[in-house]
Amino acid sequence: MDVFVDQFDVILRGFWTTIRLTGLSATVALVLGTVLAAMRVAPAPPLRWAGATYVDLVRNTPLTLVFVLVVFGLPELGFQLSFFLRAAIALSIYTAAFVAEALRSGINAVQSGQAEAARAIGMTFGQTLREVVLPQAFRTVIPPLGNILIALTKNSAIAEAFGVVEATGTFDNLIRDYPESFWALFIGTASGYVVIVLAISGVLRVVERRSVVLR
Repeated sequence: MDVFVDQFDVILRGFWTTIRLTGLSATVALVLGTVLAAMRVAPAPPLRWAGATYVDLVRNTPLTLVFVLVVFGLPELGFQLSFFLRAAIALSIYTAAFVAEALRSGINAVQSGQAEAARAIGMTFGQTLREVVLPQAFRTVIPPLGNILIALTKNSAIAEAFGVVEATGTFDNLIRDYPESFWALFIGTASGYVVIVLAISGVLRVVERRSVVLR
């Protein structure tokens, strides 16, 4: 326990990296996932095909393989980015596929009559999606999106194997230096992840309650 207290600032820095990595990846994944969901319900067949291909390909690819592709593939293409940014890109690419499917289910849950009414008054597909369908779809899929964000938080630990010293990487480094303090460091690190997950769940519960009022 003394080691945990003495190294607490190091552990906090590791978790701050985890939070930054999760926050950046979640933001990009939500934006990209929304675009993919729109492509999957678009009236143009090429867009639907491209969206479906992306989702099916990425969802059925192991996350570790996505990391390998991004971390080692981008430099080969001339993109010299930090390990942190490459890890964020890998997590965003992977998570966006799951966000897209969750949003697509929400879009399909919106009554078709609303979209037809919007088109009847002259709104384009993009306007209908943005102003009528997506706001309702997001409120419908808050719980599954929450599960995806929680999974993203835990998936961020894979970044440790690719040079990002986040919470899990910090734990590994400390274990090598202080093997006798394994349980104290393990319990402390696990508790940190629990706190982050509970915080995400709490925020989403508040958002869900407010969205119910707005319906």
